[in-house]
Amino acid sequence: MKLNISIDDVTPHPFSSTKVLDNCAPIIEAFPDVKISLFVPVAYWRTTRPGIATPHPLMIDKFPEFCNKIRSLPAETFEVCMHGFYHGIPGKSDNDEFQYLTYQEALDKFSQISEVITNSGLTDVFKPVFRPPAWRMSPDAIRAAKDFGIRTLALSPKEYAKSTYAKSDDTFGNVVYYTCNPPFDPLSHFEKNEIVYHACEWDKNYLSKDLASQLITWIDRQRVQFCFIEELL
Repeated sequence: MKLNISIDDVTPHPFSSTKVLDNCAPIIEAFPDVKISLFVPVAYWRTTRPGIATPHPLMIDKFPEFCNKIRSLPAETFEVCMHGFYHGIPGKSDNDEFQYLTYQEALDKFSQISEVITNSGLTDVFKPVFRPPAWRMSPDAIRAAKDFGIRTLALSPKEYAKSTYAKSDDTFGNVVYYTCNPPFDPLSHFEKNEIVYHACEWDKNYLSKDLASQLITWIDRQRVQFCFIEELL
């Protein structure tokens, strides 16, 4: 079984941060060849939920400690991928950023993402792999992603997300669909397996110490070839 572990929403937010990497440490200790994909929204901005909302977008180029941490991660264990600009629609939704975009709006959004990555000095760290926030993405945004130079999309097989693609994912080319989303989807064996967690501490899918321990126990019973996202194609 090819296996990738990915973590969404790794940001400078105090409750959705690189602290999740502490819970990765036992996984890495147990499986030194593990591969972990981090999905980073470059200007994370939660606006609708009290206690989590921030007054301004958290643009990673304004957080040098965050950027230094990302750069310092061993490339043999971690890869860094794109996960939107704000992640949401400010004032309306904390998700859905790419669900309703026109082609030009999506191109502009990818340009904004690229500019922040450049300003952060992480151009050589981010891979041209993109997961839309909450997995939802308009057909025009999918087309724009390809034209902008996104090499691989990391998407959802669930109907609530697939319906937004309107079959445009079928023609994109390189698409990886996640397979497990604990605890919502149980850990299960697939020939090509992407297991998705979150860095958001308020999310049931947060890679907590308990979920990390469960993952270690489960992997220990499998025959696994660890890989990064694009090796699942």
